[in-house]
Amino acid sequence: MKQPTPERRPVALTIAGSDSGGGAGIQADLATFATHEVYGTSAITAVTAQHTRGVESSSVLPTDEIAAQIDAVVGDFDVGAAKTGMLATTEVVDLVAERAADFDFPLVVDPVMVATSGDRLLDESAEAAYEDLIAHARVVTPNADEAEVLTGITVEDDGTAREAGDALLEMGADAALVKGGHVPGDTVRDHLVTPEGTTTFEHERVDTDATHGSGCSLGAAIAARLARGEDLESAVEGATDFLARAIASYYDVGRGPGAVNHSVDR
Repeated sequence: MKQPTPERRPVALTIAGSDSGGGAGIQADLATFATHEVYGTSAITAVTAQHTRGVESSSVLPTDEIAAQIDAVVGDFDVGAAKTGMLATTEVVDLVAERAADFDFPLVVDPVMVATSGDRLLDESAEAAYEDLIAHARVVTPNADEAEVLTGITVEDDGTAREAGDALLEMGADAALVKGGHVPGDTVRDHLVTPEGTTTFEHERVDTDATHGSGCSLGAAIAARLARGEDLESAVEGATDFLARAIASYYDVGRGPGAVNHSVDR
């Protein structure tokens, strides 16, 4: 009789919405975990009817069902890191913040508010609730628009990105990655702001609209690398490099611009 040869892998958890089109959300996170050789677990917060052109509909799961998923994973798996994505409502944000207070592993908070297509994925009333969740974050990863909503600071250059990052640290985050994809220019500049200072990661901007799932994939790549034991700066550097390649070799699928390639070489 053949004996099994089990493989041990680090474990990561994603708490996010489902994207039926596969480009973003839970599907993007799990694919990115797999690319990074990390075992992926999930707690689904919402179900969306979505494709490369936009979001057709969205339905949020009951908070007790979301809580049950988180508890089931954390109660059985040795989770090395977690990340959040679409949380949709104040009640869900509050629930995740409550659970995150007991996490003994790093949490990456991606404050998903609007899809790449422009469709809103978060109730406006839930924006203020993020402050409690951010206080439990090893790193929070807003794009320029999300950083402005969270801090009131318009991010338009290096200086204002650092200001927004500092404001997020004041909310309690250990670190803030203020992403530069929405700031005009031929170079994308992502700023990792910590109490020790700011580190900037630069990548040449790729001339494509196929960025569906970019924020999800970046957050998942950071979480996967943290689960593998990397320090935060190394995790962010590797994840931003990964995303640049994922956009450059995007999936040409659907009738919209396409989606980032979650399976590109990490």
